[in-house]
Amino acid sequence: MIPQEPARQIHPAGEYQPPAPLHGRWLFEDQIKANTRGTYLLMGVFILLLTGVVTAVAYIYAPHFAVPLAIVAALITFCTSYYSYYHSDEIVLSISHAQPATRADYPLLINILEGLTLAAGLPETPRAFIIDDSAPNAFATGRDARHAAIAVTTGLLEKLDRYQLEGVLAHELSHVADRDVLLSTVAAVLVGTIVLLSDWILRSLWYTGGGRRSRDDRDGGSNGILMVIALLALVLAPMVALLLQLAISRRREYLADANAIALTRYPDGLAGALQVIANDPDPLEVANKATAHLYIANPLHDHGGWLNDLFSTHPPIDARIARLRAM
Repeated sequence: MIPQEPARQIHPAGEYQPPAPLHGRWLFEDQIKANTRGTYLLMGVFILLLTGVVTAVAYIYAPHFAVPLAIVAALITFCTSYYSYYHSDEIVLSISHAQPATRADYPLLINILEGLTLAAGLPETPRAFIIDDSAPNAFATGRDARHAAIAVTTGLLEKLDRYQLEGVLAHELSHVADRDVLLSTVAAVLVGTIVLLSDWILRSLWYTGGGRRSRDDRDGGSNGILMVIALLALVLAPMVALLLQLAISRRREYLADANAIALTRYPDGLAGALQVIANDPDPLEVANKATAHLYIANPLHDHGGWLNDLFSTHPPIDARIARLRAM
């Protein structure tokens, strides 16, 4: 149940006052453990999937070397998974063109983030980053609370008031606290790798299809069925990658919303922020399908409808706002 303390004290001078500490009541240990297990499971599935993609290519180009190449692929994907576990935050921040935010340039952002971190009982204040983009949005990344970062767009800072900004930052801190960021950031790197690799291989096959046909002639069609299976694996790999993203439950967004309100005691702040984000027409230029699920709201501005809602990485934003208004 959401605590029923007063929302906040607004002083005439307008200075920021952080909410009172919750002494760890908002942290959900079961959720932390579940997200950690989910990360390891995701990494295992990624190793199997990417190994399958490489094996499929081997059957097309060099069927006699399929098994050795599969072993090499498994080792490479294991190393990739290990690297993404410890450095996925750097990768995501880099591809999002995020730059460190300084107190001199963004004092309100830093002050609110420090106040919320203290109230939440987190061991360290996450690093703050800025994305130079007019679309209002934000995401958190990092493997744990001591290695976390929160990135916000310049549009978010320009278009939200102080309490709406506080709601967004509290939401992202919730993801940090229960290790959602570990699961979602690793997913962004691993899933993105699968999508890019499959797309590159399919494009190369399209432009060099003659090699496959000549091999069919040489082998008398004996590997035809295996090649069809291999091609299907390449086509289906991005779809499986999408399902992996969807497996990172949309329920975590509802949970992060609820935790944010438990921290700020002010549902209208986050609800108002989501409304501003939903109504903003500007697309987020740095977002892509691999990183979209990291953001507080879907940055790709997909069209509505039950089918898109079914395959969206976020719950419908109207449903989230309605839940917040009811608190």
